[in-house]
Amino acid sequence: MKLIYRQKKMGERGIAIYIAVTITAALVLISLSIINIALKQISISGVGRDSQNAFYAADSAAECAIFWDVRNQITPGVSAFDPLSVIPIECNNTSIIVTRLVATSTFTMTFTPDLHCAKVTVAKLGSATKIESRGYNTCDTTSNRRLERAVQVNY
Repeated sequence: MKLIYRQKKMGERGIAIYIAVTITAALVLISLSIINIALKQISISGVGRDSQNAFYAADSAAECAIFWDVRNQITPGVSAFDPLSVIPIECNNTSIIVTRLVATSTFTMTFTPDLHCAKVTVAKLGSATKIESRGYNTCDTTSNRRLERAVQVNY
């Protein structure tokens, strides 16, 4: 009887290690999958934040252009973007240099402390005005994470 008992015991050796390794491997795979999903979600939320910052930069710059075109308080009734105008504009407590051409004016705004920026083009054709504002989450043109969002206003 002892011989049979020993044979059974020898055949069952290692099954506990096999089960332990299998369960450990499954847990490691599940953990790696959860970590992978979490890292992707962090990346997606970062892109969403950058996109929102770019949009808000574009929107703020467009609002600045509308204000100085419609509600110019220095010379009422005269647009700050008229080709003959020399009116300086100021938004976000910053004096802005406007490049005025025959029908279009352009300017760039930088928002501190996060260094978002926007490039604005104001086109005046008779009584029609078209404002195109392109906002960026970073002013660094070489950045791989640079996003552009645009706002266009016609009136």
